[in-house]
Amino acid sequence: MSGLVIAPLLAAVTTAVLTLALGRRPRIQRAASVAGSVAYVGTVSAAVWTVVLGPAATGAAAYQVGDWPAPFGITLVLDGLSAFMLTIAAGVGVASILFSVRYVTAENQRVYYHPLFHMLLAGATGAFLTGDLFNLFVWFEVMLIVSYVFVAFYGTDHATAASFRYLVMNVFGSALMLVAVGGLYATTGTLNMADMARRLAAPDAYGIDPAPVVGLSALLLAVFALKAGLVPFQFWVPAAYTAAPSPVTAMFAGVTKKVGVYAIVRLYFTVLAAASVPVDVPGLTAASPLGFLAPVLGAMGVASVVVGGFGAVGRDRLGAVFAYSSIGQVGFIAVPVAVAAAAPPAGTLRGVAIAAALVFALHHALAKGLLFLSAAAVEDATKTDRLADLGGFAGHSPVLSGAVFVGLLSLIGLPPLSGFFGKFLALDAAVRGVASAPGPSSTLALVALLLGAVLTILYATRVWVGGFWGRETTAVEVATVESGQVAVLVALAVAVVLVGVGFDPIYRFAETAAAAALDSEGYVDVVGLSGGDGA
Repeated sequence: MSGLVIAPLLAAVTTAVLTLALGRRPRIQRAASVAGSVAYVGTVSAAVWTVVLGPAATGAAAYQVGDWPAPFGITLVLDGLSAFMLTIAAGVGVASILFSVRYVTAENQRVYYHPLFHMLLAGATGAFLTGDLFNLFVWFEVMLIVSYVFVAFYGTDHATAASFRYLVMNVFGSALMLVAVGGLYATTGTLNMADMARRLAAPDAYGIDPAPVVGLSALLLAVFALKAGLVPFQFWVPAAYTAAPSPVTAMFAGVTKKVGVYAIVRLYFTVLAAASVPVDVPGLTAASPLGFLAPVLGAMGVASVVVGGFGAVGRDRLGAVFAYSSIGQVGFIAVPVAVAAAAPPAGTLRGVAIAAALVFALHHALAKGLLFLSAAAVEDATKTDRLADLGGFAGHSPVLSGAVFVGLLSLIGLPPLSGFFGKFLALDAAVRGVASAPGPSSTLALVALLLGAVLTILYATRVWVGGFWGRETTAVEVATVESGQVAVLVALAVAVVLVGVGFDPIYRFAETAAAAALDSEGYVDVVGLSGGDGA
């Protein structure tokens, strides 16, 4: 069973190497890329079912790379949380690569598009599976190196400038992460996350002083928030999203952003939750790292909802609207995580709030992936994504426009689409947070989510009414829609509907993932730690 844990990572890396070797045979390269994506979906499905969801599932499994025992070797862990995130990556990844072969020009595909795409997927997969903080840094770097190339892929002035800004911000972020990881190693004597959780739960038994943990984890929080595109680290998002190839932008929004969210949940709830470290800074007093996370992440989430929502309302291009929308929507994920951090450990609110964040993450990955790919198909057909130039597109291409309509309705939160449950659960978590701890901060979080919901209605309505209805423009009259692209969009739109209609098993999966995130002792037991007291 442990071999299934590493199977998705092997599938992604093998496909990257194979497509690189097939660079001189473009047709075979594209076929291998699609086949590799399908194989990735297959390995993820097999691993998730066998280890987490199936009737004989153990709930979690670990793979010790090179058969080195933990905590000395590299450990990969598949539990409910990592399984949920891998499922998101598999769905968005296969849709994006299928769209790519019909959207990206043959010449651009021949360069390094397919190897880079699968290395991006491998980086996200490694980050979701790793049980080691330093290797989390390594997999972050794999994603970032590929992302730099993709943002600069087309070589335009806009792309080069966006890539440079993205590079500069993330180089500082990477340095900060390395300092924080080194500091945690110096403090706890280990890099293995299970071993770190065990040591922080009983610091006296291991002779460590956990006092620096809050400050070091705050550095990591800043890095993870940068990757997730949370305010005040959101500046790279609009330029990078509009510069990269659109299928890659769907991956950025649907998968790599979620790596930042996943890392926050994994670090704070699985590794640091049991630590008892007093926090006493101006304006904040708490007894644990979670007490620090709650107000800080809550403020980031609230600011993201507001900044992203107003930013999207003011844009006049499809790509820009959806880029700013992604900033706002990730705030809907961050706020429930902050509610979970503020919740008492003995109640049910912590698990409910994390499950809400995960459901919204799934909805956002599907809906925003659908919308970014739809924007690409519209621009490919009309040669523009300006809303003012897209009038009459709904009548010209009803199927493609219908897919856009489904994505917009899901963003708004209309039942029975996936967005309804994501938004309902996020608001429910915020309401429970107010009931559990009444105060200005919890009330502000709820008000911000309600404001974000209104702003979503405004910019979604503006996109549809201002861009797709009305008299047919010249650009739309001569537009030719590519049927292969539309087929992928229809499949994603159907997925958005099915997740909503068949929501019960999805929510049970999210509950399983949330329970895994909160089960530090179970995580330690799965890893084994048979190699001694630390590394």
